[in-house]
Amino acid sequence: MRLYLINPRNSLISLANIRNNRWNRYRIWKPLGLLVLASATPPQWDIKIIDENLGTADYASMPRPDLVGITAFTAQASRAYELATEFRNRSIPVIMGGIHATMRVQEALDYVDSVVTGEAELVWPRVLADFQNGFLKRVYAGEYVDMKNVPPARHDLLPKGYAFGSIQIKRGCPLNCNFCSVTAFNGPQYRARPIEDVVREFKTIREKYVLVVDDNLIGTSKEHISWAKRLFVAMIAAGIRKKWIAQTTINIADDDELLTLASRAGCRGVFIGFESPTAEGLAEVGKKFNLVKNRDMRDSVRKIKRHNILVVGSFIIGLDTDKPGIGRQTVEAANFYGIDLLNTMVLTPLPGTRLWEKMETQGRITTNSFPNDWKYYTLTLPVADYKHLSRDDVIRELEYCDKTFYSIQRILSRLYGNFRQRHCSFITMIANLSYRYNLRIARKAHRQFNLSSGQAIKYTSENRVRISCLKEKDALSEKRLKDVRHN
Repeated sequence: MRLYLINPRNSLISLANIRNNRWNRYRIWKPLGLLVLASATPPQWDIKIIDENLGTADYASMPRPDLVGITAFTAQASRAYELATEFRNRSIPVIMGGIHATMRVQEALDYVDSVVTGEAELVWPRVLADFQNGFLKRVYAGEYVDMKNVPPARHDLLPKGYAFGSIQIKRGCPLNCNFCSVTAFNGPQYRARPIEDVVREFKTIREKYVLVVDDNLIGTSKEHISWAKRLFVAMIAAGIRKKWIAQTTINIADDDELLTLASRAGCRGVFIGFESPTAEGLAEVGKKFNLVKNRDMRDSVRKIKRHNILVVGSFIIGLDTDKPGIGRQTVEAANFYGIDLLNTMVLTPLPGTRLWEKMETQGRITTNSFPNDWKYYTLTLPVADYKHLSRDDVIRELEYCDKTFYSIQRILSRLYGNFRQRHCSFITMIANLSYRYNLRIARKAHRQFNLSSGQAIKYTSENRVRISCLKEKDALSEKRLKDVRHN
């Protein structure tokens, strides 16, 4: 039996094809969920994993599969349904799983033969058995998996071409931020794999650099921190010569022993959700964790970087508390904190989040011709109405923020600072140049989105301003930014 497992592309995202841009190989991650699912597949199946980030396959010329499995985040859903239709038109059954299908089961069932919701490892062998016996059900409900039963990913099933390998160590998150669906999908408790299993899988990854995909590797309590230290000690003892990056909360800066062990174990970067430069913004998204003890963010970032660990900071533009000038506030905060990379996103209501429920109830989700419009839910486009910013304003603030942070002068300054302190200069250079290169592509995507959505000059009720041409819009934006700087 032949099985294709497919990770769809998104044509609007600049990372859609690494063949078109060599920098993108530093910014794409392996479809780890499919690699784990492949390990849970019985041996009689011939498995092929197709990641469309490496380029779109010519499916018609490939050997005919008996079954196709597709995963998708929300931004991939449009393409996932397109693929499902293509295969089903050839009478090839399609199963869909992943977070989007879990949150939009009935929608997915309009395009596929069966949907697997939630964590799929335990139910997947039964799905395949039912298919072989001719009794495939329409919906299979996955369940939270005991992490000791999570099989190691089949890293051998993907070709070379990735700069980063991937591994998952924990699932779940108790923070339950209003824009995030991880808690709804994986539960509110951290669940960790046995440390020996993690060490063993690390050794099978061929790439030198590894992304730990956990939403928070170190956790938030003393017990979580203690477990993370034991993991790092085991990795050091096993002599794992990998350099890795992980998502954490800012509290990693509070424990010098933790940072020392993480660095010795190979940690070279952490991705931290700062979310907003204002206390009001943090309260809005539910990230009160960042406000505990009146934390000095600049000092925390410095503590992390002293251990030769880069800091990637993530911020969101478009919160109800955000007003014109938030782009400047964000970039000034990022520069003041001293982060090495800035990842700025647009507030995006994703199915399964409290933000989706709020905006849907208020009628504020305006890019809503589904399923086609899911392709715009990339976290970089304004798909809703925002309280104090028009959709055009959101794009303008985002572009100002990114353009300023990734100016040549700023990049050279960061490189020089890291070189002087002997902090991962090569990684800093590659990452900064990759982000800078993709700014041009992102701007093109913004313009295409405006044209396709008919929102080039649409303002919320609080900001109804008639502007006759692009030059006038630029002048208005500059005036606003000057006013914010003056105040």
